[in-house]
Amino acid sequence: MWGLPTTVEVGGEDYAIRSDFRVILDIFEMLEDPDLNAVDRAEGILKMFYVSPEAIPPQHLQEAVDRFTWFQNGGQVPRQDGGKKLIDWAQDYPLILPPINKAFGKDLREIPYDVEHNTGGVHWWTFLGAYNDIGDCVFSQVVRIREKKAKGKNLEKEEKAWYQRNRDIVDIRQRYSEAENALLREWI
Repeated sequence: MWGLPTTVEVGGEDYAIRSDFRVILDIFEMLEDPDLNAVDRAEGILKMFYVSPEAIPPQHLQEAVDRFTWFQNGGQVPRQDGGKKLIDWAQDYPLILPPINKAFGKDLREIPYDVEHNTGGVHWWTFLGAYNDIGDCVFSQVVRIREKKAKGKNLEKEEKAWYQRNRDIVDIRQRYSEAENALLREWI
């Protein structure tokens, strides 16, 4: 209960996981790939998150994917709010990392992590704790504006001006599949 899990229970057995924040962010990036279908995404989660995914019996694979969702939410059951996306981990990473580094007093990327041997690094839940404690910074301003826009609320005069100057970091960029990109290139 008070520790940082390095295994998750699937089908009554414990399986070692890769818990470093970089692995979880890589999984988030993979999940956003428009060229992947649901099966590809599930396979990606299994291969990236579990140290030995081949050891998980086929009848427990969906549970194994669900356990990743539990883990990525800090051990909480995810809310089903169905709201508009307010965070894009890949796009927002340059805005998220500085306040987290400030909380740690160092750049977390300098802490070595060996993905092959699953050693070192910063546990996702530690990273998530610092993320949840982000105070007033550029990233919090970005999310505040995204949330107001998603809810159809009017921006204050200062917020409108800030948004106009910083649309490139506030607006979440649309990702297109390779087929969609090829079609767009033909039109241009």
